[in-house]
Amino acid sequence: MKNQQIGIIDMGSNSIRFVVYDINKHGCIKEIQNLKVVARLSTYINDNGEMTNQGIQLILHTLQRFSYVAKNYQLTTIRGVATAAIRNAKNQKEILDAIKVQGAFNIEVLSEEEEAYYGYLAVTNSTDLQNGITIDIGGGSTEITLFENRKLIHSHSFSFGALTLQSFIQNNDQPSETDINELKEFLKAQYSILPWLKGKKLPVIGIGGSARNIASVHQSQTLYPLSGLHQYNIEDIDVLLIINKLNKMTLKQRQQLDGLSKDRADIIIPAATAIEQLISYVGANSFIISNKGLRDGIFSEIYLEPIGISHFPNVAEESIYQLSIDYSLNIDSQRNIAILSAFLASELKNYIHPTLTKKDLKLLQWSSRIYYLGKSIHPESKSQHTFYLLTNQTIDGLSHRDRLAIACIASFKSRSQLKQYIIPFRNLITKEDEERFELLGAILKLCYALNISDRNVIQSIQLKEFSQNKCSLEMLACDDVYFEKFQALKTKKHLEKALGKEIDLIFTDNFDY
Repeated sequence: MKNQQIGIIDMGSNSIRFVVYDINKHGCIKEIQNLKVVARLSTYINDNGEMTNQGIQLILHTLQRFSYVAKNYQLTTIRGVATAAIRNAKNQKEILDAIKVQGAFNIEVLSEEEEAYYGYLAVTNSTDLQNGITIDIGGGSTEITLFENRKLIHSHSFSFGALTLQSFIQNNDQPSETDINELKEFLKAQYSILPWLKGKKLPVIGIGGSARNIASVHQSQTLYPLSGLHQYNIEDIDVLLIINKLNKMTLKQRQQLDGLSKDRADIIIPAATAIEQLISYVGANSFIISNKGLRDGIFSEIYLEPIGISHFPNVAEESIYQLSIDYSLNIDSQRNIAILSAFLASELKNYIHPTLTKKDLKLLQWSSRIYYLGKSIHPESKSQHTFYLLTNQTIDGLSHRDRLAIACIASFKSRSQLKQYIIPFRNLITKEDEERFELLGAILKLCYALNISDRNVIQSIQLKEFSQNKCSLEMLACDDVYFEKFQALKTKKHLEKALGKEIDLIFTDNFDY
């Protein structure tokens, strides 16, 4: 695959963004630029439903500024889209003609159906969710979709957004109880036209800045230790508590609230209320944040369409692969560690540790592919770097709990080191989790030792004998295993501690030591 750079302009009712994605020769994706202008285009619509000249000039100036930045990149593709503010403007043709005359970029106006579709596509290509309901609250419209088995079932676009709903709040400084009640009644009436949502009891997935701000406030209030908003899960009662708190605050207090963007403090209440009312209508018990939205959906289409698919077959697998490339891991070596760990885990599950679950084995396989990825930063502190990197970046397709689990397993060095790492995460990790992570990490550490020379000389692992206090593992080798044997004998103590058994290692080959 050739290197590519793809630029996307997302002209929303609240903000206009310019994003650049880089695709390297391995097909790995990285967002390398993300610029934002808080334009509030919906506020430039006059009483006749037309965008004022001031609003049009703001668009032209913004696009011109983006063009200056675009010259610094080798863009192979660029796509510009506009949503509700321009879609609903009666002088849409005048706006598009002005953009065309300026000539900086081509902008197409998305239909309501297209806008909803791209939001759905972004969520299903960046999470492990099979079923859900998305809500994307823009400035001038709100898109809702229902998907099942990753397939779009229904979608709808409402002609209200965070900016237009703000009209229900008579006093922008602090809403009255009457304001809030009238807003809720309006939203209930709007949602009631969508019977396919009523009582669906699926998770609600929030797209856009308002959803992210609710999550940021919640993380700040709970002192949440894991970084990242994507796939962050908030219980329905906590969403309601946040909204009740916001309703009691003045605008100035909201502007100073940790986690809430200052430029969104004036519109967060109507947006959050729209989310809360949808959660109630659906009967959902959780609200999940998607850090991916419309422009990511558009990018997915551009990236995947040439190979004839609309979705990554497995989002988590794709993310793990991209991590291994990003940190320059030896793919063949990591694959062999994965194979050896599967052999060993299978033997332990069948004869010694039957409580290992399918999920444990999946976590082990993911972790094996990126085990000690921190060695690309510095080999002496590969464990520390691995844990830090995995707990401080989003991994598409993985829940926060799974990402934390993989960080513990893929960085495993020793029991004491694991205990030190998880101190800040004690509220998220149980004693049973800790013991599980130690066992899976010890399995990986031994398999890493069995491939220490990167020659893939160990072909299989088999449990030969076991008793209450002891077991024997036989390694079938196809070449000299001097270095593997030396390292494994040093490393086996970690698995012995995790199993509570003494382990004999037997190497079967034709070489003398």
